[in-house]
Formats: sequence, structure tokens, C-alpha cells
Amino acid sequence: MVDRRATNVRELREAGYETLPVREELRRNLIAGLREGREFFPGIVGYGETVLPRLQNAILSAQDIILLGERGQAKTRIIRALTELLDEWTPVLDGVEIPENPYAPISAPGRSLVEELGESAPVRWMHRTERYAEKLATPDITIADLIGEIDPIKVAEGRYLSDELTMHYGLIPHTNRGIFAINELPDLAERIQVGLLTVMEERDIQIRGHKVRLPLDVLIVATANPEDYTNRGRIITPLKDRYGSQIRTHYPQAIEDEIAIMEAEGHSYRSGEFEVIVPEHMKEIVAEITRLARRSPDVNQRSGVSVRASVANYEALLANALRRAIRLGERVVVPRVSDLPFVMPSLQGKVELETVEEGRDEQVLERLLQGAVVAVFNRHCSVSDLAPVIDAFAEGAAVETGENLPSVAYGALLADVAGLPDAVDEVAPGAPPAVRASAVEFLLEGLHLNKRLNKEALPGRTRYRA
Repeated sequence: MVDRRATNVRELREAGYETLPVREELRRNLIAGLREGREFFPGIVGYGETVLPRLQNAILSAQDIILLGERGQAKTRIIRALTELLDEWTPVLDGVEIPENPYAPISAPGRSLVEELGESAPVRWMHRTERYAEKLATPDITIADLIGEIDPIKVAEGRYLSDELTMHYGLIPHTNRGIFAINELPDLAERIQVGLLTVMEERDIQIRGHKVRLPLDVLIVATANPEDYTNRGRIITPLKDRYGSQIRTHYPQAIEDEIAIMEAEGHSYRSGEFEVIVPEHMKEIVAEITRLARRSPDVNQRSGVSVRASVANYEALLANALRRAIRLGERVVVPRVSDLPFVMPSLQGKVELETVEEGRDEQVLERLLQGAVVAVFNRHCSVSDLAPVIDAFAEGAAVETGENLPSVAYGALLADVAGLPDAVDEVAPGAPPAVRASAVEFLLEGLHLNKRLNKEALPGRTRYRA
């Protein structure tokens, strides 16, 4: 623990406090964490063998970092988590505009304060959360936003334009002694990219023709879409060359990782009034919808299909299951296959389709839903093992399901179809009635999509028959 009793430079020196450049501070704390076996970047799923080792190497080598990836690949979350590698508290000069190293101030106001007060110059303690700033790159960002501008009020007070004290610093100087992140870097105008390059490479700041040497101690990290971050894209080559580590992110490679993110990020209604149970097959179906969309030729793969699509679909699925439970007076909330059409609004908002004929949008999304169901069904079930169920339908059985049917209705349905109770026990052994109802719909829809049963859409119902 850092002793934060020091209130001025003298007390700081007497306490033996040593300041380190930001990159050295990150490296020292990463090394200590690796030795202790500490978990870094909690909540980041699926990157343990790919992205995170490369990120740690970049920190150990003190390189500038850019994360390349499509939307929804946790790039910003990773950058924000870098603050956990900073010291929890760090001292800076008090009473100056930008955070300053108390031992070696870099700005004119900081140097003037130390010259005037000497060892009595006041310090304040800044938490690591204050040492981070980020900006979404847009074409309208100016040099004033990032670097600084002449302050007309200070000019009106009688200072010369050439006086460094007339300058008001922008976001990057205000993040001195910390981490500055810029999202979607190629969206910056070229002249702003040049200004950023100057800050990173030469440490020179030019504001309206006034050149100021300001050796900022700041780690500038960035994110970009790989499509834009090329020589043919919207990034100037010198700035591209400046980043030492270009780390490629990716979507979850295992369906288990996609499900883990869904469960961690999704918001669902939890209270003592309802018990929410999500069968494994329904979780897999929601995750599989997104995974199929990432491979579909009808979906724009340049913009990507974010993990947020899985999260939003998961929330929509649970919402419809909750609505049914409220409407039917049931306490147990369990999503079913018949709830899947209600994820369409959330899916439409997260998937950017390629040019398709008018009116075909819903058909494309419907194919994704069906493809997810049949993929999960074929992973866990065998059509040959369900031969008794298929035979029962061939002998004249017909059943109706629906998202507005109560769970108890499926008990009677099970009694009417030979072989179906045993198949449900394989999917959901010892499960309560609401979960068994979900398993029934999953099995019947899987057989239909494998062309073993016919399906007829009725108002508020679905009929399955031979």
C-alpha cells in the first residue's frame, strides 16, 4: 500500500516515493502479477490463448498498441482494463492544469509552481481510474480537442499569444501520466492523424503556429477495423508504422465462450417472484444464431456480427418467456423454441444484411433461426434414436405446441406420443414441467427441420404431424 500522507514535494521525497514512466509502471506491475499468478482482464472471455498473451508481450516490450477487430470484440473493454496495471494511487502536482510528475514538471505552469514554492509545492493523489481517457474518432474532431488551443480569456488578461501560459491543453495532455485511448483511429481526418503522430513520435505540440516542447508521459492506445487499417484504407502510413504491436482480436471461437458472455452480459428479470431456468439447448441455439450469421453470405461480414447480438437475442428470448409466465400465472420462466420468433427485432438491429430483394430480410433471418435449431439438434440428438417418436406420428399422432400454451399442457402431449417421454428424459432428465415443455418443442422442431415431421402454422399454434 502506498502511504498517501505526503502533501507536498518535500514529504514525498522524505517518504522515498519513486516515480516511474507510465510504460515502466505498467511493466513492473504486470511482472509482479505474473509472478503471483494473478488473473488479468477479468470478464474477457475466449482470449486466454490468443489476444491476452500478445497484449502482455506488448506491455513488457513497452510498445504502442493498436487492437484490430470488428465491432463487438471487447477491444474497448480490454483497453479500459489496462488501468488495473497502473498503481492504485499516484502523486501529481496540485494546482496545475495537467497531471504533472511532482519531481519533473513538463508544462510552463508546473515549472513555475515548483520554481516559486520549491519543495513546498503541493501534491495531490490521483486514483488510477482518473488516469484514463478515451475518445471516439469522428471526422469533426479538431486539434484543439486532442492537443490544445489558445485560450482567448488568458489573452484578454494581457498575455502574449506566443506565451505558453495562454494555451489550454486538450485531452491527450490532460491524460499525462496515464493512458489515452482513441477508438476507430482511421476515422480521424488525415491532418489530425499527423498531429497525433507528432505527439507520439516527436513530443512536439504545435498550436496555431506556436511550437511547444511537451514531453508527455502517456501511453496512446487505439482500436480500428481491419478493413480501414490498411494502406488502401483511411490511415496514414507513418502513423500505422508508429504502433509497435498490432493485435488482432476475434469473435469467440468456442460456443461455450459465446454462451459465457451471453450469461455474464445479458440482463434478465430476477426476483423471488419468478424462477428463471434456461435449458442448455436454448442457450446453444441463441449462440448458434450469431455464429451462423458470421458465416452467412447474406450478412455483411466487413462490419461483423457483434457478441452484443447474442446478448440482445438472449435478453429478448427471456423477456418473451417472462411475458408468458406472467400471462399464464406460472412461476417458472423457461424459454422455448416457439419464443425464437420474438428475437427477430433484436436480431434485425444487430445484423447488417447485404443487398437483398425487398421483403427478403425476414426470410434471411428466419433461415438463421432454423439453421441454429437444426445445428444444435444434430449435435445432441440422433434421428435414428428418435425412431419410436417418428413411428408414433406415422401411426396418426398429431400435436400442437405454441408460445402461449401453459407448461402443464405438454404433460398431456407427452402421453399421446409413444417414445417422446423417453426422448425428453434424455434432453432434460428429471426436469420440472416447464423445462420438459421446452425440450418437447426442441425435439419436434428438430425432427421437422430434418424432414421427419410436417409442420403447420396455425394462429398462435404450431401443429406437428406425419
